[in-house]
Amino acid sequence: MTLILSNDDVNQVLTMPDCLDILEDAYRGLHAGTAVTRRRSDCLTPTEREDAIYGFKTMDGVIPSQGVSAVRLNSDIVTWPTIEGSMRRVKVPAAPNDRWVGLVLLFSTNTGEPLAIMPDGVVQRTRVGATNGLGIKYMARKNADTIGILGSGWQAGTQLMAACAVRDIKSIKVFSPNEKNRVNFAQEMNDILKCEVAPVSNVEAVVSDVDIVMCSSNSIDAIFFEKWMRPGLHVSSIKMPEVEEAALKRADRVGLHFGQRQPETVTAANLTPPDRRSGKGWAVNPTFNYDDCPRLPQMIVGEVKGRETDKESTVFINDMGLGLQFAAAAGLAYRKAKEAGLGNELPTDWFTEDVHP
Repeated sequence: MTLILSNDDVNQVLTMPDCLDILEDAYRGLHAGTAVTRRRSDCLTPTEREDAIYGFKTMDGVIPSQGVSAVRLNSDIVTWPTIEGSMRRVKVPAAPNDRWVGLVLLFSTNTGEPLAIMPDGVVQRTRVGATNGLGIKYMARKNADTIGILGSGWQAGTQLMAACAVRDIKSIKVFSPNEKNRVNFAQEMNDILKCEVAPVSNVEAVVSDVDIVMCSSNSIDAIFFEKWMRPGLHVSSIKMPEVEEAALKRADRVGLHFGQRQPETVTAANLTPPDRRSGKGWAVNPTFNYDDCPRLPQMIVGEVKGRETDKESTVFINDMGLGLQFAAAAGLAYRKAKEAGLGNELPTDWFTEDVHP
């Protein structure tokens, strides 16, 4: 039987500590060459909305030691509105009932059969948080116990959960341009985390006097700047544009997730997304030498160090997601959901065939 899971099902079983552990195991396999992942692929075309682009995105990975492979796919209507003076990349919930479309298909590497189908939302959010949490584990000071976070959206919550799972965090300051959002987010995180979370109205106050600054936005412009870089600080970013190039050059050490940095993109004729047209998005920081940056799997296996001294300033950039992460996290969610009796089963024969493909 093939298990069909909802985001609610996944949310019940996919904990941050477990996700951190399963991703570390996957990265060890990736570094050893026993696990494999393929670069994300984007197909971009026009759509009916003049202010939007249609994007079809896929990424996949295989982890034989965990017995799973997965493909994550998204069918998106993407816009680039200007919000609070900054251009942002926003997916529109254009499917029936105002919903988004993202799926993870999980397979067995032993039989080839489809094990599970689930939305990508909770898996996506948790694996992004866990990835930056591992960046903190290997690059932040061991005694780091204060955080300032820039952003209060969907991704920001798991960023803090992951940070608190790898460091003994005592206090957190939150800034986002929308006062209501940052106040509500701080209250939500106060209820979840065992530390003080305070909303702050001034961005300078958030980035000063903290050990870790976390960037968690949908902006395609920089939100962390060179003037805030100082000895001992660790800066964590969930996407390429968030940290300005001058700040990267000032840091003592910059680490990347896996160093792929941009997807393979196929674009319809005469179509240029607004972020690429303006030299932003994947095209930012053109003169920074990313090739010499250590990668997360290298840090995990001890091939390179993420930090040498407490005085170093470090930056971790979650430069692009991997299909391998979805295989690991969705595989974990599948196993735990089976144990808990969650989800709905459908005959696997519905998804297999009796003719040679």
